[in-house]
Amino acid sequence: MKDNMILGKGKAFSLRVIKLFNYLKDNKREFVISNQILRSGTSIGANIAESHYAASKPDFINKLNIALKEASETKYWLELLHEANYIDKTEFVSMETDVKELLKLLTASLKTLKAE
Repeated sequence: MKDNMILGKGKAFSLRVIKLFNYLKDNKREFVISNQILRSGTSIGANIAESHYAASKPDFINKLNIALKEASETKYWLELLHEANYIDKTEFVSMETDVKELLKLLTASLKTLKAE
């Protein structure tokens, strides 16, 4: 059940990142950071999805670790976009809240898996 929740949240966040990418590209004419956040932000959900078909427990843990790292990177890009005034505080807080939730869920899942 928890795995499906994480998968759903990862996919929903990916969709938000795609919309942010399009906004930055079309309205702000920002192409460098928007490409970076598109890559890292959509990679979170992709790695969570890929973990469901892992060949082994270590492979499963590895995929979730990659998702965790990508979430951390995405948080960094969001901070840069906000500090560079490409996104306002409301947009930043909303996206940051979602990525922090993913970071917490992934961290908790990894701790549980490693303790088993």
